[in-house]
Amino acid sequence: MATALVLSPASSGVPAGVVAITLVAAVLHAVWNAIAHGVPDRLVGFALIGAAYTVVCGATALVVGLPPSAAWPFIVGSAAIHVVYTLLLWASYQLGEFSQVYPVARGTAPWVVAVIEVLLGHHLPVLQLAGIVVISLGLLTLALDGGRPSRATLPALGAAVATGIAIAGYTVVDASAVARTPVLVYATWMFLLQGPVMPAVALVRRGGRLRTTTWPVLAVGFGGGVVSLAAYGLVLVAQTSGATAAVAALRETSIVIGAVIGAVFLGERFGMGRVIAAVVVAAGIVLVDL
Repeated sequence: MATALVLSPASSGVPAGVVAITLVAAVLHAVWNAIAHGVPDRLVGFALIGAAYTVVCGATALVVGLPPSAAWPFIVGSAAIHVVYTLLLWASYQLGEFSQVYPVARGTAPWVVAVIEVLLGHHLPVLQLAGIVVISLGLLTLALDGGRPSRATLPALGAAVATGIAIAGYTVVDASAVARTPVLVYATWMFLLQGPVMPAVALVRRGGRLRTTTWPVLAVGFGGGVVSLAAYGLVLVAQTSGATAAVAALRETSIVIGAVIGAVFLGERFGMGRVIAAVVVAAGIVLVDL
């Protein structure tokens, strides 16, 4: 599957360097999510990721300066949606296994955007409509992994779907914003605004215990935040090539990578059905983005 995804954009004239950068970004995205899930106290993990956003983007903001006034509503709106997304992602990882909830969350977003376009009366090519169907089948397979969802798994799946809706929300806002402000300035201030939220939540919930629980995972959690920023930055670099659709499709190989990471490295049961379903979801996203 990964080979097919690489060959298709390359054959359409997308530079090999763009393909390579996007695939690296996909791996990094799956890795930072795996780190967030793998930290024993996941609230602390997300707090450290937020701390990394604050430190790195705070330093960057001193260099890039303030965004134009017209960009502030988009920056604030995207940061607010990102906070909701982070809280929902935290809930998803508290409730479910990474190899299931990560593909559901990532796969729901493009599905929601495409379905909204259909409901608004926008004409979609046959391939994109087929992509919606394929994504739906993949998500349904993930939801039904191991049989009919039990009451125990429904909260995790619900949180993952809600996470995907939040992803769709900030994707729409970000797409509108980049035409109004330089991408680096926009991303810097958006991450800087959202960064302190999870550390604040962790401080309120953990209180005096926060220092004790943070120290053992300080490097891992903070590193996860840096990896997250690197993944986002690499995608932005790839998008400057103009191959937006190809970059969007390639990025979603992170869904397959995430399913494999969960099965192989996080000690979750190796469900080949989950890996296959993740591949189906990624293939559907490629069709939607064509």
